[in-house]
Amino acid sequence: MAVRIRLKRLGAKKAPFYRIVVADSRTSRNGKSIAEIGYFNPISDPVELKVDAEEAKKWIANGAQPSDTAKALLKKAGVIEG
Repeated sequence: MAVRIRLKRLGAKKAPFYRIVVADSRTSRNGKSIAEIGYFNPISDPVELKVDAEEAKKWIANGAQPSDTAKALLKKAGVIEG
């Protein structure tokens, strides 16, 4: 089973809000997730980003692969380096 760290879109039309989740790569974008490790609100000023660093590091150590967008957000939050 390939596990990914990715974004789940919530919020109204033209007002997105994202949860950073750990999910099976075969599930749909807003489908069932294994765990929620943070959130990202691009609409607020300043942009809100909250990530549970310990959970994210645990999942990455266990083999979860972040998507490109999730990887950028994790770098911004200081969870991963690169």
